[in-house]
Amino acid sequence: MKKYAVLIVLFVLPLVAYLFFSSGINSFGRLPVLKENLSLLNEFETDDIAFVNKITILTFFGNDFKVKKVHAFNMKEKIYDRYHKFDDFQVVTLVAPNLEDEIEEFKSEINKTSDAADWFFLELPDDQIKKVFESLESDLKLDGKFSSTFAFVIDKKMSLRGRSDDEDEGTKYAYDLSNIKEVSDKMNDDIKIILAEYRFALKKNNAQREKRP
Repeated sequence: MKKYAVLIVLFVLPLVAYLFFSSGINSFGRLPVLKENLSLLNEFETDDIAFVNKITILTFFGNDFKVKKVHAFNMKEKIYDRYHKFDDFQVVTLVAPNLEDEIEEFKSEINKTSDAADWFFLELPDDQIKKVFESLESDLKLDGKFSSTFAFVIDKKMSLRGRSDDEDEGTKYAYDLSNIKEVSDKMNDDIKIILAEYRFALKKNNAQREKRP
């Protein structure tokens, strides 16, 4: 009996655990798609900023850079510092034109403890910022300075991801950066899920390639 017990612990339990977690990621670990085909974002691509095949956290500072950057540091510490080194991960922040000094100061603050290379700023006029925000079709609104404390997650196929059955909000389109608990709990959990989803898909594709003659 002891021999069988040892065999179960050494071989059977690890296999069961592997099947459980792999099927969990595949079947239950997907972050829901709330809005597909955000092709409008393609209009605003630059030499540095692309959205296709990128996991993007999209934020809106608008004309309220100094205030919104304070909230953004919650995300910087809880999300950006942990995940920005992952392939194809980026933050894109929409701001009003002529804020180059503020942008450079913000990047300098990030660089004190991290690397700002994967945090991009897109300067747009107010009507274009509003156009992008409204294309997300969320239940949220920009404030009077065309800014928001909320961060949106856009996947590699340019679809908005979020929660379809959040315990507090029902459908959760974005994450409130002014709420550090929400950033460190819900947002962090959901970023882990979407990164795990893509890692699993990559491993699956690589395994299929290896099996081909």
